Amino acid sequence: MLALLVATTVASLVYNVATRHRDRFRYRGPAVTVDGTRLAYERWGTHGSPIVLLGGFVEPTWVWHAAAPLLARDHRVFAVDLPPFGFSQRRGPYTLEHWTQLVRGFDVRLHLRRPVVVGHSLGAAVAVSVAGASSGIVLLDGDALPGGGPGWLSNLLLPPWSTTAYRIATGSDWLFRRVLRNAWGNDPPSIGDATLDAWQEPFRMPGTAAAFKAMLGHGIQGVSTRALRRVRVPRLVVWGADDSVDSPSAGRATARAMHARFVSIPRAGHLSMLAAPAAVARAIDEFAARARS
Repeated sequence: MLALLVATTVASLVYNVATRHRDRFRYRGPAVTVDGTRLAYERWGTHGSPIVLLGGFVEPTWVWHAAAPLLARDHRVFAVDLPPFGFSQRRGPYTLEHWTQLVRGFDVRLHLRRPVVVGHSLGAAVAVSVAGASSGIVLLDGDALPGGGPGWLSNLLLPPWSTTAYRIATGSDWLFRRVLRNAWGNDPPSIGDATLDAWQEPFRMPGTAAAFKAMLGHGIQGVSTRALRRVRVPRLVVWGADDSVDSPSAGRATARAMHARFVSIPRAGHLSMLAAPAAVARAIDEFAARARS
């Protein structure tokens, strides 16, 4: 056993040295510094009321590339990478409280007055947390509640093996294709190289592995049911009818707690904005019109 431990450790160290170039990706897109953190974002549209889009766990702003241009016909649309996801700077703490501060600061820096905030999956909790500074919130495939979560898992991520496992997993096209197809819905498209690059490149940002370990120590974060009941701004819950990651029943329960309307998106899974971008954009657009009236 000792010989096996030594052999695997040496192999891990050799692999880590051979793949050290993988963690040197440099983002050169639009970004703004908020509270000392460089936030990457994308923007669509030149006129109309503002909409801020927040992705979920490990989701880059790319997830909005199909729905956002549809919303941009009548709105100024901004998608923000919540660190340590996407291309934002790996600077913690990676907590709901800090994400909330960053989104509020982002709105101030870009002079967005009471935007409609859309939070997908994990981002739903952030949308609820910033509700008071918005004109309305949309929870997309996210019930905003904490999931307990494997906070203890971060204690098992020991170097050098954790680095090796991280690089193997985040470099596996097979794994990414499988996860994306499961999250897309019952009729996923062919996952091409461009789509894989959009998901894999953020994992090559410097400091990502350490950031994920730090974030896992907090478990799956969310707000309380009491916080849901206190939301007073207009609110809407939208859910992929075929979501197998987060059950539609969880979305309906959150909608009841918030006294919010629930919209089911046919033939869409957890990544409803990719599976049915037109239907998702239409639901958000109609809600934004009512919230602003």
